[in-house]
Amino acid sequence: MRDDITDILSLEIKKEMADRYFGFRKLIEEDIRGFDDQVLTSLHRLEQQIGFDLVRLYILLKEEELIHRFFSLAGLEQLIFYDPYLTESETIRKKVFSGQPVRGLTRAGRFKNMIFDTYDQLTAHVDRYRGEVMQLARERDNIAAEIKHFYHKHDLGTMMDFLRQLDGPNQYTSGSMEGDIVPQTGAGLDRKMKIEPPPPVDQILPTLPPLVPLSKIKSSLKKIVDQAYAGQKGLDLRDIVQP
Repeated sequence: MRDDITDILSLEIKKEMADRYFGFRKLIEEDIRGFDDQVLTSLHRLEQQIGFDLVRLYILLKEEELIHRFFSLAGLEQLIFYDPYLTESETIRKKVFSGQPVRGLTRAGRFKNMIFDTYDQLTAHVDRYRGEVMQLARERDNIAAEIKHFYHKHDLGTMMDFLRQLDGPNQYTSGSMEGDIVPQTGAGLDRKMKIEPPPPVDQILPTLPPLVPLSKIKSSLKKIVDQAYAGQKGLDLRDIVQP
């Protein structure tokens, strides 16, 4: 009877320990999946919003020297999503300009406004992206702290040793092999089930600096825009924004 009670208590303890261990582990895994989903959302925004804004500017500025001058004023240290092919592809041009609003009475005015409006939009998209990246960095640090706390409270090797003691000293004897295999079980399982925090956010997503507001560089940019328009031979944006 006493052995039966001991077995029942042993099973209850094991169940409680397992429920606690896997319950906390599941919460951490859910946090990691949520983090991964947010990273994908930010990556999609980077490509579909910031990427399209940049490609529009690359196409309108066209000349690489003008592009570098423009982005140097803007505060961008490197050109992302840039390839000279982008400025020549009619297919890409139609895709990134399709449905874009056009304002201005003259071709030159529409060209200038498109560049300035796109830059304003890019600035807003970069600010939003930067906010998301900073939030992701905080969440990544929180997850790393959760994992550290989890292993501080739930050392699997120690738990396995405790469970072996509950089952009695002779439960895992194995003749001449006793002490060679079983004592490593907890440590080996701990390594196999190890939860690693996500890598630092700056290793997953590009880091972008805040852009200089258009109002602070507009007069300098006008000269670059005028040169770019002269090189586009009278391009009328109304011809390329049709869906």
